[in-house]
Amino acid sequence: MFGRKKKEQDFHVDDRLRSLAIIMDGNGRWAKKRMLPRSAGHAAGAARIEPVLETLRRIGVHHVTLYAFSTENWKRPREEVDAIMDLVYKYLDEVVIEKIKRDDTFSMKFLGDKSVLSEKLRNKCIEVENMAADREFVCNVALNYGGRDEIVHAVNSAIADGITTLTEEDISSRLYTSHSPDPDLIIRTGGEFRVSNFLLWQSAYSEYVILDTLWPDFGDKEIMKAVRAFYGRRRRFGGLNKEETLKK
Repeated sequence: MFGRKKKEQDFHVDDRLRSLAIIMDGNGRWAKKRMLPRSAGHAAGAARIEPVLETLRRIGVHHVTLYAFSTENWKRPREEVDAIMDLVYKYLDEVVIEKIKRDDTFSMKFLGDKSVLSEKLRNKCIEVENMAADREFVCNVALNYGGRDEIVHAVNSAIADGITTLTEEDISSRLYTSHSPDPDLIIRTGGEFRVSNFLLWQSAYSEYVILDTLWPDFGDKEIMKAVRAFYGRRRRFGGLNKEETLKK
C-alpha cells in the first residue's frame, strides 16, 4: 500500500491508522532562525494547520489531535502567551468557523480545562464545538491541556459519580478524548525526544515518529515519511506477532 512507486495522492490508510496526533513543536526556533519575533513563528505554525489536516483527511485519517498549548505553557512570558491566545481566537473566528460552515464532514473539539481561558476565547471554543457534532472528521485541539491533569480530572469525575474501585474503562470514558480512538501514531516535530505531558494515558501503545522538521515547515513530505515509518513497524501491544509465536 505504501510502495514508493505510488504517487502520494494515491495513498490511503487502513484501519491500522484511524487516529493520529501531532506535537507541533518548533515555532519559536523557526522564527529565531529568521530573526523574527516568536509571535511570527506561531502565526506561521497556525497557517500550517489547515493544509496538514486536509492531507490527513485525504489519505483517510479520521481523528487528528493537535497539541496547541499545554498547562505548562503559561510559564512563558505574558506577551507571548497573550499573542498565542489572540492567534487562537483569530484562527477559530476567521478560519475554523468558515470551514465548518462549508464542510459538513469537519468538526473540532477542545481538550483541556477551558475555565482558565478568557471568557472571549472560551465562548469561541464552545461556539466552534456546538456548530458541528457527530461528523466524520474530528480535529481535537489540546488547549490548556496536560496529560496528568486530564487523568486527575477523569479520576475525580469517577469519584464524584460514586465509583470507589476504578477500572481502566472508568478512566478512559472520562478523558477529554473519550469521543476519539487512542492515537495509533504520534508525530513530534522539532526533533525533541520527549512526550511533554501529552496524551499520557492514551499513548500507552502509540507509535512515535520524531522529525527534525520545525512545525511551520511541516508538510506532505513529512506526513508521508511518518506514515511510511508507521506502516514499517510491527505493533505487538505487549504480545508477539505471528512469526515470533511460531518461532517460539
